[in-house]
Amino acid sequence: MIRRRLRRAPADERGERRSLSAPRPARRPARLQPHYDPEAFGRFSEAIARNIGTGRFLVIQSAVVVLWDIVNITAASLRWDPYPFILLNLAFSTQAAYAAPLILLAQNRQAERDRIAMEDDRRRTARSLADTEYLAREIAGVRLALGDTVTRDYLRSELNRLGEELARIRRLLEN
Repeated sequence: MIRRRLRRAPADERGERRSLSAPRPARRPARLQPHYDPEAFGRFSEAIARNIGTGRFLVIQSAVVVLWDIVNITAASLRWDPYPFILLNLAFSTQAAYAAPLILLAQNRQAERDRIAMEDDRRRTARSLADTEYLAREIAGVRLALGDTVTRDYLRSELNRLGEELARIRRLLEN
């Protein structure tokens, strides 16, 4: 006998109502919608922010600006951007427009990592405090228990005292 597996129709197709406590089925994204990996984009933005914030970047950018100015001022045949340097200004504006959000994204990711690390440190500190308090209670309990027991020094002092008492009693009996 061959058993066939029948696919059960969704609740809507069966005429049943879906419960409010049940999540909706996931919708498949349309094939033409762009998709990006937020983690990869975040790592990319952190790499950009890490490079923009270096002295090397500032030196290279300053060298490009000086070279741009020299070529556009001196070489008459190569003047692609005359004196007010509008193209250079546009390039800097575009760089700033992209750099600021990338740097903010990198800072937000770092703040999230810092928050997670701080919560982890807080949990670890609470655990250490609880362990320390437990050990302090245990040591106090051991001290209380040892207060009722005989120590070597106490036993020695009592034996010495009893020996002296016996010696005194012998002297009284001999006399």
